[in-house]
Amino acid sequence: MTELAALKARLTAFCRAHLDDPRARVLSVERTPGHAGFSFFVAVRTRGERKDYVLRVPPPNVKLEGTADVLRQARVIAALQGTGVPVPALAWSGDDPRWFGRPYVIVPRLRGDGLRTEPGEWAGAFSAERLRPMARQAMEALARLHRLDWRRHVPDDGPPLDLAVDVERWDRFRERAAEPDMVARAPEVKQGLLARLPAAPRAGICHGDYQWANLFYTDDRLVAILDWELWGVGAVLRDLGWILLFADDAAWAHEGRGPTRLPAPAELQAMYADAFGAAVEEVAWYRALAAYKFSIITGFNLMLHRRGKRPDPYWEVLRPSASRLLERALELLAGHHRFI
Repeated sequence: MTELAALKARLTAFCRAHLDDPRARVLSVERTPGHAGFSFFVAVRTRGERKDYVLRVPPPNVKLEGTADVLRQARVIAALQGTGVPVPALAWSGDDPRWFGRPYVIVPRLRGDGLRTEPGEWAGAFSAERLRPMARQAMEALARLHRLDWRRHVPDDGPPLDLAVDVERWDRFRERAAEPDMVARAPEVKQGLLARLPAAPRAGICHGDYQWANLFYTDDRLVAILDWELWGVGAVLRDLGWILLFADDAAWAHEGRGPTRLPAPAELQAMYADAFGAAVEEVAWYRALAAYKFSIITGFNLMLHRRGKRPDPYWEVLRPSASRLLERALELLAGHHRFI
């Protein structure tokens, strides 16, 4: 029996029990697109009605911690219900091994897509005028998340991560890059980041991977922030720096990206500040941190791809950008904000 066939059988038993329908039938199970995680689209027929879900489980035979701790993801999604932060509804979650042999989270499948603007993607042909209000919704949702008091909503998940620790913890990944030259300037960037640490960062709930593909729109309306596997408590402007990186044409050098039609980083930052209700400072530092991290992530994931541990040709495409990201980080730290 194939993996998907075995999963379909498990899902059939699960749905019959949890939908209280002994005749419930799983119509299909398929892997979701993306570069990480074990997620599946599931279609179910129950009492004459079709229902669609997304199942997320950790990879087999891994420690249930970090990105593999799917119940931690469920916990923050549950904590954010009713806050105005757009998150998916939770259908079911648990760790009873009789269903899937590991913990699981199941949410209703939404209609729409992540805001992918590359050629050939859903929003690939959207004009700058159409993307601007969609980007504003993203900045408003991020500000809403960051205004929440983490002590009230996720009190067991502190204390906030120290920024120096956040910079230093990437050394072990840099050392395993596919090609040392890709990240040759990383120690220089690290030194610059540590020398300019923001003095009093605002702490709150951070998504951890707040990027356009994880922002789910139905038509042109933001309905859910997805993929909470890297969330935590820490300096909230890390999220802002991260999403600004993916709207910064000057940070990238790989073929096929082309100029973005999303608002420029400076405009996005202004949208965020307007929604947050206060000026935001030292954003260039957080943008540099994001570029530093993604350069190292590219080198590390390219190593995994080439060794067959986590095949994904996407990282070969991104390879030329790894060194450019570090150059961009140094420009931002030096105050040379070209193309912002």
